[in-house]
Amino acid sequence: MEEETQSAFVEYFGNSPYIKVLDFLIQGREFDYSMTEIARGAGVGWSAFTRILELLISKKMIIPTRSIGNAKLFRLNKLNLIVKKIIKIDEEITKIATDDFFKEQAIAA
Repeated sequence: MEEETQSAFVEYFGNSPYIKVLDFLIQGREFDYSMTEIARGAGVGWSAFTRILELLISKKMIIPTRSIGNAKLFRLNKLNLIVKKIIKIDEEITKIATDDFFKEQAIAA
């Protein structure tokens, strides 16, 4: 079985379902997803996911975009100030983790 690699965001903030959902949405912020796609992509159980979804919607961190049949699609709300800050933190953490990785590779070589 292949080990799943964690993003720097999950590595630093923890492997909780909430963080995993946020991470999935941050990584795919240019796209909209059905509830099933988000839960599967984030690797979280359905009951935990539905509670997280309600919270993210109530805080306007994600917004509905459209419906396809019975499926509602959602996207990260990039206009939300908190979301903007979280994306910025994610980008900075990723850059630092990448820089550290390449420094370690250079030392090992």
